[in-house]
Amino acid sequence: MANLSRSEIIKTKPIGEGLDNFRHSFNLTYQDLGISSSLDALDQIGNKGLKISVVDLTVALLNLPAAQLLPPSVGRGTLRSDLLRLGSLVDSDDFDIDRVIPLLKAVLNHEPDEIIWGKAYTTVTESTPPPRPLPFHLQTPILRNTSSFINSSEHRKYVDNVLKEELGPLHVGIPGFYEAFFGRVEGLEEIGTAVFKKCKEGDNPLYAEKGGWRDWPEGAKESKVLVWFDKLIRSLLGFAKEHESAPKTQRRLVEHTQQPLQGSIADRKLKVGFVDDLMAGKSSQCHWSHILVPGELKSNPNTDIPSKAWFDLGRYVREVFAAQDTRRFVLGFTLCGSTMRLWEFDRVGGIASSPFDIDKDGLQFVSAMLGYLCMNEEQLGFDLTILTSDGKRYVEVVRNEQTERLVLDGLMKRAPCVAGRATTCWKAHREGDSSKRPLVIKDSWQYPEREEEGALLREATEKGVVNVARYYHHQTVCVGGQDDDICNIRKGLDITTATNYKPESLIHPGAAGVQASTRKDRSASRKRSSTYTDATLPPRKRTCPSSSTKGGKHPTIQNRVHRRVITSDYGKAIYKASSRAAMLAALEGGIEGYESLHTKAGILQRDVSLGNVLVNEEDDNPSWPAFLIDLDLAIKEKREEPSGARSKTGTRAFMAIGVLLGENHSTWHDFESFFWLLFWMCIYYNGPNKESRVVERFEKWNFVDTEELASMKKGTVNDEGDFLKTAEDNFSPYYQPLVPWVNRLRKVVFPGGRRRKANDENLPSWMRDVLQEAIKDPKVLAE
Repeated sequence: MANLSRSEIIKTKPIGEGLDNFRHSFNLTYQDLGISSSLDALDQIGNKGLKISVVDLTVALLNLPAAQLLPPSVGRGTLRSDLLRLGSLVDSDDFDIDRVIPLLKAVLNHEPDEIIWGKAYTTVTESTPPPRPLPFHLQTPILRNTSSFINSSEHRKYVDNVLKEELGPLHVGIPGFYEAFFGRVEGLEEIGTAVFKKCKEGDNPLYAEKGGWRDWPEGAKESKVLVWFDKLIRSLLGFAKEHESAPKTQRRLVEHTQQPLQGSIADRKLKVGFVDDLMAGKSSQCHWSHILVPGELKSNPNTDIPSKAWFDLGRYVREVFAAQDTRRFVLGFTLCGSTMRLWEFDRVGGIASSPFDIDKDGLQFVSAMLGYLCMNEEQLGFDLTILTSDGKRYVEVVRNEQTERLVLDGLMKRAPCVAGRATTCWKAHREGDSSKRPLVIKDSWQYPEREEEGALLREATEKGVVNVARYYHHQTVCVGGQDDDICNIRKGLDITTATNYKPESLIHPGAAGVQASTRKDRSASRKRSSTYTDATLPPRKRTCPSSSTKGGKHPTIQNRVHRRVITSDYGKAIYKASSRAAMLAALEGGIEGYESLHTKAGILQRDVSLGNVLVNEEDDNPSWPAFLIDLDLAIKEKREEPSGARSKTGTRAFMAIGVLLGENHSTWHDFESFFWLLFWMCIYYNGPNKESRVVERFEKWNFVDTEELASMKKGTVNDEGDFLKTAEDNFSPYYQPLVPWVNRLRKVVFPGGRRRKANDENLPSWMRDVLQEAIKDPKVLAE
């Protein structure tokens, strides 16, 4: 169609239903605000609402076939290039929103294709600023995640808001939930029926069809329900022993409302749950590693809502995931009054069954409770590719056409989160290797759209990159002969059939070029009255096809794939360096590694953080003396399009100011992250082998929204006198000798106290020069 005119392309590539989803979403949003007409909405929603709608419309237009073929307004390329530029400018301060209203009206009025495309040309022609390398609205949005907390007390007042954002919409009432997770438990149907029959026998049965469960506490007071629940489970187990399919496992119900469970940073209590240790909570304190199935009790059936029972259960699930390093997913339940739901949580979020009344559906209640007692480890969500033999844990990989057994020597890291990458690292060695050269096995849950970390590491190693963890092997974890991903964990359950499903729930905040400003308004937008029409409207995320969604039936459903990467470099976190000089040398080595990765392999690491710069001070360890790890968020610098991944997370305390404000991620942002890394260590650590401390002033950096954090960081570095006072007041005694050197580094990274907006190839060299001089300082060397 290269020779077709504009009008011919419009005729041969009609819009058809291509904009119907935008119109439908727009109308639904503003009907919820009490605005009956879409055209009336354009006059009432204000600039913020208009900007969100413009981004949504731009994405819709980009996906139309004609946009790929229509000529640009000026120059080379296609109209699609102009639309990309338009989307990138929407959130700028000088953007004239009025220019887009005629286009919006034409689309909402179902005008002919010629008019819509004509309005589109008029709109983009007025956009004069130069295009950016990658439009903001197509960049992967930065989302908060509970695994990114660093040196935090994890008080609930801080954690809860971030966890709510992490969990996202919890989908409930999904048909077939029970069959998916309980239907494959061997003998459960038979034993459940037999045990329930026993419950109804005798002169004073445990269960009566008209009266429900005997001794059910009036008012469902939690403490009394716990006592009743414990007695009932014991009775069910007693009845089950008479059946040939009786549970073979040693499990019981545990309640721990009085004392916090061990194994979490902050004190966390659990209402009720099933454990694998008959003595847990009796002779010793219960640990989160014992909890197989957490539960939440509420006396009021009206608390069966997201902000109450559902979210409380999500808190418990986070602790279970954190304490159990082979957990792939977690099953749980909520009981609000006599209303029960069955739950499953994984690395995308949580889903649940329809509610049922345990007094009216006694058989389902009995079957579910027995199911938790009968399930094998795989059905409970454990990763059986982590094997155990003779007291040793190991994994097997096929490398160079040979099967290797890699013995796990110990857990290095387990990210404490529910949804997200959920990185887990173990130190390991190859069985039969007499030198026991250390390896690191890393498991994480990646968006299938994102380039595989293992492939990037292999390329970096092949190209001779220095001071970056070297590639050994990578693979996608397989369970039951299939790739281990969320689609398979959920056994084909479709969240679009959930009773509370809304298409908008697939739209992740921040993906539409307004990520810095909308996140702080999320809670306000949910509570907005129908007359408050100038508030920031609920942000909507672009739909990104998931390459691993089987069959493409629901291409917008989020998915994550369980990937395993093995590297041959092992070290300890930089803050554990044996001296100030060793720490500074490791930081210099990390900067060199980043520069090498960029110049030799064209890769941007994009996640410089406290756990991703390692130091090796062991004489018999052949790993790099200092090196970077973790290419989960890395990208090829010259990529032409975004990956399409739904979000990215990182340690926000170390993110560059420009990244927090939505700038396209570039090398100078990561070099700035090295500065924040050093600044943070000097505040939170007081020497090797000493526990970190909590500093309330800077702990907030884990939790505030991105725009506020950017402002805090700018205020920290923009004035030399203020910076020196901040450093002198807050650096630990151990790191006080570094105050003048960190200030010198500040002046290199932030010339004139202002953040950089362009790259300078000399920046890493200047930074290394400062660090090298600091290492020679007698005050720094003195211990």
